[in-house]
Amino acid sequence: MNEQMPAPIGISEEDWEQTPQSVRMYVRAMYEQVQELVRRVEELEEQVRRNSRNSSQPPSSDGPGQNMSVGQKPKGGKQGGQKGHPGHRRGLLPIEEVDEVIKYRPEICGGCGAELAGEDPDPYRYQVTELPPVKPHVTEHQVHSLECPCCGQVNRGELPAEVASSQFGPNLVALMAILMGVYRLSKRQVSRILNDCFAISVSAGSVVKQQETVSRALGEAVEEAEQYVQKQDVRNIDETGWPQVEGGKRGWLWVVVTPLVTVFRVALSRAGQVAKELLGEDSQGIVGSDRYSAYNWIPIGLRQLCWSHLRRDFQKILERGGPSAQIGEPLCLLAQSVLHLWGRVRDGTLPLSDFLFVLPVLQDAVHHWLTQGAACSHPKTAETCRLILKLEPALWTFATHPHAEPTNNSSERALRSAVIWRGISHGTQTELGSRFVKRILTVTETCRQQERNPLDYVRLAVMAYRSGLPSPSLLPVE
Repeated sequence: MNEQMPAPIGISEEDWEQTPQSVRMYVRAMYEQVQELVRRVEELEEQVRRNSRNSSQPPSSDGPGQNMSVGQKPKGGKQGGQKGHPGHRRGLLPIEEVDEVIKYRPEICGGCGAELAGEDPDPYRYQVTELPPVKPHVTEHQVHSLECPCCGQVNRGELPAEVASSQFGPNLVALMAILMGVYRLSKRQVSRILNDCFAISVSAGSVVKQQETVSRALGEAVEEAEQYVQKQDVRNIDETGWPQVEGGKRGWLWVVVTPLVTVFRVALSRAGQVAKELLGEDSQGIVGSDRYSAYNWIPIGLRQLCWSHLRRDFQKILERGGPSAQIGEPLCLLAQSVLHLWGRVRDGTLPLSDFLFVLPVLQDAVHHWLTQGAACSHPKTAETCRLILKLEPALWTFATHPHAEPTNNSSERALRSAVIWRGISHGTQTELGSRFVKRILTVTETCRQQERNPLDYVRLAVMAYRSGLPSPSLLPVE
């Protein structure tokens, strides 16, 4: 604030001129302090309003009522399926797939007592599914030593390499890995569930050793998948925190998603270099992401900013009130329109040509309000709008590039299970543990995309590893 401070409200210019300099300095100091307190209150109020609708935090972190936008009223509807919603009932297996059929025929007529005979061509069918008693299958391999009757040399048999490598079969080892990587159980929980459900005694230490075996078995296929995603035309990328306890290091779990292959990586950095290694610095594919600066090295023509993130940015601007609300409200409506119209294009209810016809109107409107926002008196609103304007061409890449989407929701969905795992495990203990996380997540998410059974895949990978054969590929069949 300069020396020529205008007279405070309620004090005339004449009285202010006659005010002693020491009093002016005091008033000036108080004014600066009040301005700082106002700024701090605005920051705290924004933190209190922070939720999944105006930031990247997950919906599970929202408090009661926080998941509603400003002005939105609770719907008050009952939980569960709504009236008119089609029900989902368990279907019957074909009769040829049923293990046992028990028939219940009435023998005597309930009306006259006559004996009944014959078959009902269309009986009422009711099926009960049950697990058979589970008992582990144990195979004993006996290695014999025999003495030659001619020369006396003792000859000893030899276990096959795939048998000698472990006392646990590939089915069991694969199940351990899936229980950890898909169902997020700890080593001790895996040990207990194997004992409780399958009567198999496995120590937590043995589970750790088998985890390392699975990680090595998956290494070759995961590296092939990493090379595959770098060559794809469209990729979505995202990252989230992943602590690595060893050395107290703060790690990050990165994910790159393509339509049929997804790869993960745990890195002790959130810098752009990790994104370059994952995407390929010279790759010419489109990259969908948020506005995080680690992606600023990507040419603007190859970027697609996530409209879901933009909508949350606009919602935050709206909730600041005052002049910010006048900017945030139209931007929120425009973001909603973009996503709604593109959703109709995707489901086939709106021709792409119709969307492209209205696209210039949307672009002009978004540009207008971002420009207005860049001149807003609220510094945070102005800064956000200026940063988005710098990346403005990347708002609309999806409209002209085949297979590109306006959001990177696919990468956020891929991270969702890992975020839950992180909350349970608090990260990993060592680099070896982080390596298992990236490999098992890559396998399970890619198998889900390709409708492959992850348990079967891991079992085959373990069998190949023990036999010295190449890992089964994770790449889709052309």
